[in-house]
Amino acid sequence: MKNYISACAMALALAASACVGYESKTTAPSSPTTTADALVGTWKSASTNIIPSPSSCTDFTWTPTQQSATSAVGSFTASCAGGLKASGTAGGTLNGTTVTWSGQAIATTPEIPSCAVSLTGTAELGANSIRIPYSGTTCLGPVSGVEILNKK
Repeated sequence: MKNYISACAMALALAASACVGYESKTTAPSSPTTTADALVGTWKSASTNIIPSPSSCTDFTWTPTQQSATSAVGSFTASCAGGLKASGTAGGTLNGTTVTWSGQAIATTPEIPSCAVSLTGTAELGANSIRIPYSGTTCLGPVSGVEILNKK
């Protein structure tokens, strides 16, 4: 009986050790891989409800709706100097962690029924943010600045 119990204990120990794997694996830290798929979703300004300076835009929202391995395009909104509320499309070409982009919109205010807005820049992608230096024009004059968008 003792031999039977010892044999069962040994078999159980052998079976248990077969289920436990020992693996040593070393991997180098990887840099974040950014693809256009990572851009899908809604991106909003980190700082909202800020009154734009006379030559800037704020309160950006970008929602890419189409993407490929090297590009993304979607709707965007922004508030620009002079009380302009812009709404249009923006898209860009992805190259590593940078996006060369442009946006065209129509802005309105109670005093101005239609105002063209055109913005361009080269954005820098982070893990969950996009840093967007921009410059462009509105019907009220040139605008430029840097906006940070966070993924929502």
